[in-house]
Amino acid sequence: MQLQIFQYDTFRRHARSFLEPAIIHKWKLDQQNLLQQLHQRGQAVVGGDMRADSPGHSAKYGSYSLMNLESNHIVDLQLVQSNEVGGSYHMEKEGLKRCLDLLEANGLSVEYILTDRHPQIQKFLRERKITQFYDVWHFEKGLSKKLDKLAQNKDCGLLKKWLRRIKNHVYWSAMSSTLGPEKVAKWVSLVNHLQNVHVHEDPFFPRCLHPVTVSRDTSKWFQPGSIALHKLEKILVNKRVVRDVEKLSHQHQTSSLEAFHSSILHFAPEDVVFPFMGMLCRLYLAVMHYNENANRTTNICRTSGLQGRIPQGKEGR
Repeated sequence: MQLQIFQYDTFRRHARSFLEPAIIHKWKLDQQNLLQQLHQRGQAVVGGDMRADSPGHSAKYGSYSLMNLESNHIVDLQLVQSNEVGGSYHMEKEGLKRCLDLLEANGLSVEYILTDRHPQIQKFLRERKITQFYDVWHFEKGLSKKLDKLAQNKDCGLLKKWLRRIKNHVYWSAMSSTLGPEKVAKWVSLVNHLQNVHVHEDPFFPRCLHPVTVSRDTSKWFQPGSIALHKLEKILVNKRVVRDVEKLSHQHQTSSLEAFHSSILHFAPEDVVFPFMGMLCRLYLAVMHYNENANRTTNICRTSGLQGRIPQGKEGR
């Protein structure tokens, strides 16, 4: 087509000279405003998670995002390169450390932090004496994989009928409780419930809350002492699962962080390789875009008897 177009080197020169400095300057101003807002409360309730630029353990970059869960704004984002920390496995811990160091440098303390169950993160936060809660979705996702695999066994076919209810019970146990022992009591009661036993020995949850009805169909319940129940019980109430249930978050979750990570793909697609500064600026653009629209209200559209929701500013499209 004989179009005149500038070369990649020209674009990089303009980016280094004009675009990247402007993006970094604007983000630093926005970040200072966010930190000043946190100062008014004194302590921060935050959620953290890492996103790698490629799946698996071969990622070159890892971006750790720290979100103020009460305002739904990204407070900090740290980009870590794998060769800085001796491998991609260590990027998440380093990213979190840098985020927390930034908060401390600005005189902010963390009331508690919400993360996934990464072993390095657990140990790091214990040593730093920061209260940690686990995201329910990450816990349920890991547990569901084990249950789905068990349900494929010939002697555990009954489990397929209970999978959805067990997943719902994870969320209910966490969200309906504020104390760790109460969460554990509700979770452990599931083993009795699966056997059609609805009275429990734990004083934190002595009986099921649903109405007790007499069931004539005994085939939908697990039989005491059966192989299927034994295998299921090993997954549901082993020591690690019970310990993690106690630390499930009962208030905030990291679903907003997952939404932010999805929006990054518009600015930094995973199938394109960027230099470090180019990647960092694209991440900053994603943060500013997300924060600008984090608490955007919606308008209700009622035309021709149809009801729908249209974001403000898009009515004319």
